[in-house]
Amino acid sequence: MSLTIAVLGGGLMGRPMALRLKACGHDLRLYNRTSRKVEDLGRQGILVASHPMQAIEAARVVILMLADAPAIHAVLDQLDGKFPFEGKTVIQMGTISPEESRACERRIVTLGGDYLEAPVLGSLAEAKEGRLLVMVGAKPEQFAEWRELLACFGPDPRHLGTVGQAALVKLALNQLIASHIAALSLSLGLIQRSGVPVESFMALLRESALFAPMFDKKLPRLLDRRYDHPNFSARHLLKDIDLCRETAARLNVQTGGLDGVRALVAETVRQGWGDADYSALFEVISPIQPEG
Repeated sequence: MSLTIAVLGGGLMGRPMALRLKACGHDLRLYNRTSRKVEDLGRQGILVASHPMQAIEAARVVILMLADAPAIHAVLDQLDGKFPFEGKTVIQMGTISPEESRACERRIVTLGGDYLEAPVLGSLAEAKEGRLLVMVGAKPEQFAEWRELLACFGPDPRHLGTVGQAALVKLALNQLIASHIAALSLSLGLIQRSGVPVESFMALLRESALFAPMFDKKLPRLLDRRYDHPNFSARHLLKDIDLCRETAARLNVQTGGLDGVRALVAETVRQGWGDADYSALFEVISPIQPEG
């Protein structure tokens, strides 16, 4: 069934996800706070809205794919107290904290809408091909109603519980991204400076229980020290680490190990790599040594 869908947020992931919905046969309206970044999508059959109300008013479903909770509320603030969500369902798909997601739910319900969360795990390639891992926090009847739509993004959406619980799982996964890249960067730095061939080390690692597929995915970036065209920026990773730490503190879970990684990611951003791929953390952990 074809739906009219509004996507609020046309950034790194919002853009390919909107195109994926279009490829699935849906009628798309896209609003992005910086409109010039999505102007070309108008030539691909997507209505590019100049105001969020223009995107929302004719839509049955509204997907939020914005950078963070403040960005979500900044967009909602533009609605001037109107109630544009009556009879509509809002699906929040960005990475925010459980508390922020529940606050968004309260606001959307106040504005007349229904709300569920469905954050995703994966990068640009998975978004373009519909292979994202989709985590859903919703009532069972909401999941049943919207599972087919969410399957546009990934073949097997997972219902993990109520609003807030999928958001927490996403943070638990994203902190592993930070820990994995920090660990790989340290190991690779040691191997390179010892003179052991990198491929000899990697061959052993791939045969061990320690191996994670992201190691091979990120290895070329680290070896070439190329961090342009990011799949996930260092700045956004830092944001997610902070959300994870805040959530862990509320649940009385210790984050000592993550705190150390957080300091490294923060230094990566401070050195000017904030908008680069998060693998630029390698520049902090194993900087280029001066010659001589």
